[in-house]
Amino acid sequence: MIKALDGLPKWLKIVLALPVLDIIWNIYRLVKSIKKDNLVGIILAALLIIIGIAFMWLVDIITLLVRDKVLWID
Repeated sequence: MIKALDGLPKWLKIVLALPVLDIIWNIYRLVKSIKKDNLVGIILAALLIIIGIAFMWLVDIITLLVRDKVLWID
């Protein structure tokens, strides 16, 4: 899943970062943290999924435009 999302074209990554679809990037963060066995990342990603922070989609779009990847602690 990580490689698949990383390999997507930039425009599709930005579409997936829109408000309702942004859950995909939150699941991406969770899977990435589980793969790296990062407990803090797992907890933060789970909180993002449960709480659904309203501004995270905007952060994702900005970081995708600037760095072509979502912002995460891993």
